[in-house]
Amino acid sequence: MRSKWMRVLDIVAGVLLIAVGIYCLCNNEIAVMSAALLLGLFTLAAGIAEIVVFAGTNRIWIGSGWLLLEGVLTVIMSLFLLFNQWFTKLSLPFLFALWLLFSGISRFVSSFDLRALGVRAWGWVLALGIILMIAGFVCMMDPWLSFAAIGVTIGLVFLLEGINSIVSACIPRTKKF
Repeated sequence: MRSKWMRVLDIVAGVLLIAVGIYCLCNNEIAVMSAALLLGLFTLAAGIAEIVVFAGTNRIWIGSGWLLLEGVLTVIMSLFLLFNQWFTKLSLPFLFALWLLFSGISRFVSSFDLRALGVRAWGWVLALGIILMIAGFVCMMDPWLSFAAIGVTIGLVFLLEGINSIVSACIPRTKKF
C-alpha cells in the first residue's frame, strides 16, 4: 500500500512539473523574469518528492541511493536559489547546467540497475539520462546563451523531469529478495 502512495506522489510531481514546463514554454518572458523563483520553488518540491519516494522505496529498489542523493542536492540548490538573489543572478546558468548534468548521470546509472533487474523500459531511462547530460554540457559550454534562453531551457527540463517522474512511477518494481 505504501509503495502505491509513493507512485501516486511521483505521478503528481510529474504532472506538476509538466504543467510548469508548458507554462514556461508558453510564457517565455515571464519565465525569464521569474526564473529563479520558479526554479527554486519547483526544484524544492521535486527534491522533497525524491526524498519521500526514496524513504518509501529504499529497500525495494536497487540504486535508490542515487535518488536520495539527487533529492538532497536538488533541495540544497533550491534553497540557494530562493534565499540568495545576488547569488542566483550570477550563478543560475552554471547551477542549472550542473543540475542537468547530475540528473542525467543519475538517470544513466539507474538505467543499468533497471536493466539488471530485467525491466524492459530501462532504455527509456537511459535515453532520458543521455538527453539530460547533453543539455547540461550545452548549457555548461555557453552559460550566457543558456541564460538568454532560460525560459525555454527551464520549460524543456521541467517537461523531461515530469515525464521521467511519471515513467519511473509506472515501471513495475520488484519485491524485496
